[in-house]
Amino acid sequence: MIRQRCGWANSTPDYVAYHDDEWGVALHGEAALFERLTLEAFQSGLSWLTILRKREGFRAAFAGFQPEKVAAFGPDDVARLMADPAIVRNRAKIDAAIRNANAIAALDTPLDELLWSFAPDPAGRPRPATLADVPASTPESTAMAKELKRRGFTFVGPTTCYAMMQATGMVDDHIATCWRATG
Repeated sequence: MIRQRCGWANSTPDYVAYHDDEWGVALHGEAALFERLTLEAFQSGLSWLTILRKREGFRAAFAGFQPEKVAAFGPDDVARLMADPAIVRNRAKIDAAIRNANAIAALDTPLDELLWSFAPDPAGRPRPATLADVPASTPESTAMAKELKRRGFTFVGPTTCYAMMQATGMVDDHIATCWRATG
């Protein structure tokens, strides 16, 4: 039997695996959420497929996304990252990842709790019928972006935050005909 998927998920085996196994699945934990937030920021202006195919390179380059390790990165680490072909070499995004790791260290609440506090109540959300029904941002992602920026994070606009919310299961945007749709 052929599984019906969200339209974006059918173009490559990488997308099929990501869609079927990860996208929209509830994700918790500081390193895991820092990784997703960082990768969504790196994706800005690029294809998610580019980031997905470089994910292992990012994990190696950014110390497994352990915020305390990334927060300690200095000029030599930035130079190393700028020379690393296994990642997207964008100075502003590299600087943002380091700054965001430092912002995590300064939080007065766990990152997991902070991010998930913006997850909307799924009961009142209609399931998208088509990809055209999936928003690029929402009031919740806008509020998340505003709060993260207030706390010193960068490269965390409403669209980036919404993509991270989708990726981590804070919202479920699998379209109605997708086999992953839960309700």
